[in-house]
Amino acid sequence: MANLDSNTKQRQQLRFPMMENDEYQKAQNQEIKLGIEEGLDVSIYSNPEFNWLQMEQIRMGLKDKVDASVYADPANNYETMRQIRLSLYSGIDLIPYLKRGFADDDLEEIRLALLNRLPIDQWLQDNMCAPQIHEIRIGLCEDIDISAYASFRYNWMQMQEIRLGLEKKLDVSIYANHLFNHAQMREIRLGLEAGLDVSSYCRLVYSATDMKEKRQAFINRKKASGVAREEEVQESGAENNRKEVGNNKGSIVDAFRKKEFVISIEENGNKAYAYIPWVPGNVVTKEDIYHDLERREIVFGIKNEAIDDLIDRKRLNEKVLIAEGIPAIKGEDGWFEWFVRLDLPRIPAPLPDGGVDYVNIEAFEMVEEGERLAVYHPAKEGITGKNIYGESIHAENGVEKKPLRGIGFTIEPDGVTYTSKLNGKFEFTGGRIIITNMLVVREDVTSVTGKLEVDGSVYVVGSIYSGGYIKATGDIIIEHNVETGRLIAGGNVMIKKGSCSKNDCFIDAGGEVSGSFFEAANINAGGNVKANYIMNSNINAMGRVIVSGSKGVLLGGKISAVKGVDTYNLGNRMHIKTVLDIGRNEMYERKQAEYAENREKLLGELADLEKEWNKMFMMCSAGQDIPEEISRKVHAAIEIKSQRIAEMDGEAAKLANLTEQTMKEPVCVRGRAYGGSMIIINSIKYTLTTEVKRAVFKLRNKQVVMVAL
Repeated sequence: MANLDSNTKQRQQLRFPMMENDEYQKAQNQEIKLGIEEGLDVSIYSNPEFNWLQMEQIRMGLKDKVDASVYADPANNYETMRQIRLSLYSGIDLIPYLKRGFADDDLEEIRLALLNRLPIDQWLQDNMCAPQIHEIRIGLCEDIDISAYASFRYNWMQMQEIRLGLEKKLDVSIYANHLFNHAQMREIRLGLEAGLDVSSYCRLVYSATDMKEKRQAFINRKKASGVAREEEVQESGAENNRKEVGNNKGSIVDAFRKKEFVISIEENGNKAYAYIPWVPGNVVTKEDIYHDLERREIVFGIKNEAIDDLIDRKRLNEKVLIAEGIPAIKGEDGWFEWFVRLDLPRIPAPLPDGGVDYVNIEAFEMVEEGERLAVYHPAKEGITGKNIYGESIHAENGVEKKPLRGIGFTIEPDGVTYTSKLNGKFEFTGGRIIITNMLVVREDVTSVTGKLEVDGSVYVVGSIYSGGYIKATGDIIIEHNVETGRLIAGGNVMIKKGSCSKNDCFIDAGGEVSGSFFEAANINAGGNVKANYIMNSNINAMGRVIVSGSKGVLLGGKISAVKGVDTYNLGNRMHIKTVLDIGRNEMYERKQAEYAENREKLLGELADLEKEWNKMFMMCSAGQDIPEEISRKVHAAIEIKSQRIAEMDGEAAKLANLTEQTMKEPVCVRGRAYGGSMIIINSIKYTLTTEVKRAVFKLRNKQVVMVAL
C-alpha cells in the first residue's frame, strides 16, 4: 500500500505541478484542472500565493487570449485583476493607474470613465478613493463644471452635495467650503432649492441640526395665512382633545398608550420600510407614519395603500415597504447579431476509445459575395431613476463595442451591416473576421488534374491520388484520403480519413497537420501534428506530435518534434525501431538559424535607415530644410524595424525556453512503450530495452530519465 500511494502521488505531481502543496485548497485545484482541460499554460498561476479567485481571473484572461501576465501578481487581489482583465478586452491600459496606487473599485471607476472617453486624467489625484472618482465620473457624464468639487479636499459625500447643487444650477460657491461637513452642505443646498435666504445660517458655527431647524423655521414663516388659520383650528381641536383627555385621565388604557415604530431606509435611499412592534398599549396612526416620513424628507414613491393596510389590518412585528423609488436602469450594451455560424466544432469529437473523429468535423463556413455576416445594434441610453427623497439617480449608458476588424468584408453605408466581399471561407478568430478565397474541387486530384496553385484555401471533396499537387496560401482540407501527392499550405492541412503511401506523400504546412492516420508520410509542420495512429512516417513539427485513443500507436520512422510527443502506444512487440527527436533537434536549429539570418538582414536595413537619419540631422544643423513628411517616414521606418528585431529576439528566446531542461512532459506515453524505441531530448539519447507502461521521459541532470505517469 505504501508503494501504491507513492506511485499515485508521483503521478499527481507529474500531471499537476504543486497540486499536493498543503497551501492549496480544493477550489485552487479545480482552477488548475480547468486550465489544463482548456489547454492553457497554467504555470502562470500555479502558485500557492494566489487564492482561487485570483487564479480564476488569470485563467479567464488566458482563455480569452489576453496578456494575463500583466496582472498575474499575488499582490493584486482578484477584483484588481478583474478590472485589468476587463480593460484589456477594450484596449484600455490600467497598469499606469495601478502603479499610482489605485486598485479594486478605484480601477473600475477609472475603467468606466476611459471606456466612455471621459477626460478623467485631468481631474484624477493619487489620494482619491473610488467614491470620489465616481462623483467626478458622474459629473463628467452629465457635462457639468466639476472644477467646483474635483479635489481631494472634499470627501465623496461633500462632492455629491456640490454635484447635486450644480445639477439644479444653484450657486454652490455659497457652501463649497471643505470645512462644511456633508450634512451642513445638504441643509444649505435644500435651502437654496427652496428659494430661501440661507445667509443667516450658512455659517460654520451652526451644526447641521441647527441649520435644519432654521431652514424649517424659514419655510414655516413663508406659509400662507390660510395655513396659519388652519393650524389655529387644529390647535383648538387639539386643546379640546387635551381637555377631554384631562377629563378621562383616570382611564387605564390612555395611561399606557404608546407610539413605538421604526422607519428604516435601505438600498441607498431607494426603499423605506415601516416596522411596528407589538408592545402593550402601542397605538400608531397613519398620521404618525406620514409625519415621520415628512420629518425624514421622504417625498417620492410613498405607498399610501401599504400604509393604510399596515394600520387598518394592524400588521405588527412585520416589515412593510411604504416608499419605493425608481431605480436607475443601465443602458443595454451594443451587440452584434450574426448571420453565420461562430460555433463550429473546431475541436473534433472524441471517439469511444479516446481517439478523435476527424471524419465528421466541420472545418469551415462558406460565405458568398454580398452575403450579410453581421449587424451591429448600438448601445442604448440608460434610464434615470429617482430615490425616495426625490433626487435623480444617474443611469449609466450602455457600452459601445468597437467595430469589427479583419479582411474580406465591407461595412455598408448604414455603418452597422457587415457583408462579404467575396465567395470564400469565413473564420472569426481573435475578434477578427477573416474571409479568404476558397477553391472547392469536386473531384479527385491526380497528376492528370494538373498542379493547383491557389491564393487562398482549397477544399477537395474527393481524394489525392497518383501525384496530385496542391499549393495554397491558406488551408488545405481533404474530405477523404491522400496517397501519392504533394500538399503545400501556408495554413493548416486536414486530411479527414488519413494518408497511406509508400513514402511518396509529402505534406508541408505553416500551421497544423491533422488526420485520422498517417502511414509512410513525410510531414513538415509549423504547428502540431495530430492523428489516431502514425506508422513508418518521417515527421518534422515545430509543435507537438499527438496520437490519441487507446488503440493509437506511434510506430516506426523518425519523429522530430520541438515541443514533444504525446501518444498512447510507442513501438510494438517486434521492436521496430521508432526514433523520437525532441527539443533542440535539427528543425529547432534550422528555425534559430532562420531567426539569425532575418535578424542580420533587419540590422542591415536599420543601419541604412539610421545613416539616412543622421544625414538628415546634419543637413538640418547646416540650416537646410528637410520636408517633414520625409523625416517622419524615416523615423517611423526606424521604429518599425527596431520593434521587429525586438519581437524576433522574443520569439527566439521563447523557442529556446521551450527546450530547456524544465520541459515538463517532453515525451508522454499513456499506454505501452516497447523496446527498440529511441528517445532523444536536446541531443541526449536513451534507448528503451524493455516494455514499460504509462511513462514520461524527460531530462534530469543531462540524462533522459523515465518516471511513472
